[in-house]
Amino acid sequence: MTALSTQVGGDHYKKLKIQPVEYIHANGLGFIEGSIVKYVTRWREKGGVKDLEKIKHFVDLLIELESKPDMDRLCTKLKACAQQEGACK
Repeated sequence: MTALSTQVGGDHYKKLKIQPVEYIHANGLGFIEGSIVKYVTRWREKGGVKDLEKIKHFVDLLIELESKPDMDRLCTKLKACAQQEGACK
């Protein structure tokens, strides 16, 4: 018996053509993206609306975390611009 043929806590993935973990791994998705795939795949069979709420939370987290580096770079550039003329070019 392989790890992919074993499911702990139900059978909601075993009947799928491809399990979320296979898709996530094959496409090199990160934790948040993988969690979204997992919950969107199972919500009807396992978690219901609660899983949809988890998806929304993970999307909000991803937006926040992916937006932060842009804000950090902007703040760094603005500080440099305030300290010396022409640093913002």
